[in-house]
Amino acid sequence: MKNNSIHKDNDVFLAQWMADEITDIDFKKLVSLEEFVSYKKLKEGILLYEKFETTNSHTFKGIQNKINRKTKVRKLYSKWAISVAASVILFFGVYSFLNQQSILNKTTFGEQKTIALLDGSEVILSAKSEISYTKKDWQNNRELHLNGEAFFKVKKGSTFTVITKNGIVKVLGTQFNVNSKNDFFEVVCYTGKVKVSSKNETFILKPTESIRKIKNKIETLTKVEPEPTWLNGVSTYKSTPLKYVLSDLEKQFNIKFDSSKINTEILFTGNFNHKNKETAFATVFKAMLIDFTNNKKVIVLTNKH
Repeated sequence: MKNNSIHKDNDVFLAQWMADEITDIDFKKLVSLEEFVSYKKLKEGILLYEKFETTNSHTFKGIQNKINRKTKVRKLYSKWAISVAASVILFFGVYSFLNQQSILNKTTFGEQKTIALLDGSEVILSAKSEISYTKKDWQNNRELHLNGEAFFKVKKGSTFTVITKNGIVKVLGTQFNVNSKNDFFEVVCYTGKVKVSSKNETFILKPTESIRKIKNKIETLTKVEPEPTWLNGVSTYKSTPLKYVLSDLEKQFNIKFDSSKINTEILFTGNFNHKNKETAFATVFKAMLIDFTNNKKVIVLTNKH
């Protein structure tokens, strides 16, 4: 009942404002900023419509002289009412449509992006990653889809769910990192608790704990870094198949490797810096005893002899 009363009051305020009985300043205090901006655009559209109608007949005064004033007022009011009704229907139809549409945020090669969500939670996207979610009922159903890697700072509230093709992560309010690409899946908890579901298995992670799944092999790790090193421009790996390291190098520097002549399943422990491609190459390939040569658009990798 209380919500119905609020909606009715808002309808009254809107009608009074449309009739210029309430100033913009007063109306701003009665509705949200988002609503005011939308209503303002609607009102401007109606005024533009009326201006177009009157200028097409030379002047408003000329029209008044040609026909009965009473009839004219009724006719103009009818047109105004129809235009308002049509505009309101169109506005709320579009608003409802947009409210249910998916919002997509993504990064390109070597890019890192910070995104503020509707509830004040924060997502930091790594290179060549993306998240998508809908605005509808976000406060009660905080759910988004992730492809790639992202660090989350979640405000306390309803369950916050991150859906990936490799598994689902659920929290109430915490900081955690999710990395999901192809057959690689890793979740690291930094504060609070994180629930991870993958296939038919479920794990509860506490601070400094993580879970990693490569193909179908799952392992848990402890004593992780205080925060993801990639936030500060360094990618770090611990016993990670080389193919995932190569993939991250490609995403950071917008390059392509030909790794057909090397074993990409060998494990790499170490890191590389995002600032300089040559330094990154030297760090990774020197440790793995790999030579690299440029061949037009791709970098060919071979084992050192």
